[in-house]
Amino acid sequence: MTTESLAGQPAVALALPQGDRVLVTLHGGQVVSWQSADEAGRLTERLYLSPRSVFDGSFPIRGGVPVCWPQFNRRGPLVKHGFVRNLPWQPVPTDVPDTLVLRLASSEASRAFWPESFEATLTVQLAPASLRIALDVRNTGDTPWSFTGALHTYLHVQDAAAVSLHGLQGAARWDAVRDTHSTEASPALRFGEEFDSVFAAQSAPLLLQDGARRLQISQSASCTETVVWNPGPALCAKLPDLPDDGWRHMLCVEAACIDTPQLVPPGAHWQAWQALHALA
Repeated sequence: MTTESLAGQPAVALALPQGDRVLVTLHGGQVVSWQSADEAGRLTERLYLSPRSVFDGSFPIRGGVPVCWPQFNRRGPLVKHGFVRNLPWQPVPTDVPDTLVLRLASSEASRAFWPESFEATLTVQLAPASLRIALDVRNTGDTPWSFTGALHTYLHVQDAAAVSLHGLQGAARWDAVRDTHSTEASPALRFGEEFDSVFAAQSAPLLLQDGARRLQISQSASCTETVVWNPGPALCAKLPDLPDDGWRHMLCVEAACIDTPQLVPPGAHWQAWQALHALA
């Protein structure tokens, strides 16, 4: 692990001898870059980070893998996507090779948003062509609490209008743009206008086809939903922290637990993970 800085924000990084590299900001405990190396050592950035992201600590960073917790979107009384993506996390020493660990515990700052006592741990494991991100939340208080959340992964793509996402055919789908419920009929999702849907998670990995690039996406069974989001050109133009063409270079595929809030008794914990594997 090395200590670095990204636009003035403190960060930690990890690199493999082959060249693979991951960068995590302490603000939000947010993975903001994952580069995989091919056999020749050439690096490919697999995550999208908006060039208009705000890095002064006043606003969540747009891109990478925001930790949305303990509330997904506006599904509750808290700020959108919860508050942990906008608080400083602390790196934790670990003996596990090729692994970064960050932790956030309840404090006066968190109680300004939510009264509960908790400890959140983010474990980032790097392997050749692979990245695994795990979130563990523990109830350190005396009363039970519940939550919703997601690992809100922004994948970097060459052109969203030309990519396809495979593996969700037959899944129950709520289309948030049209507010319709259905069963996904298409073997591959395609993009070009605003796309925002919550799918029942599938047991088999998804496959993102991006030209010659292929990325396999897996998630833990504890994440009962998969969210797929791309703002499309019209919404993207309204978002101040995205360039007008930002929608073309990103696709969010999120490991989520949102339809049924998870109850965590005192002393208990809940864990979820998402794994990304570059096939090409």
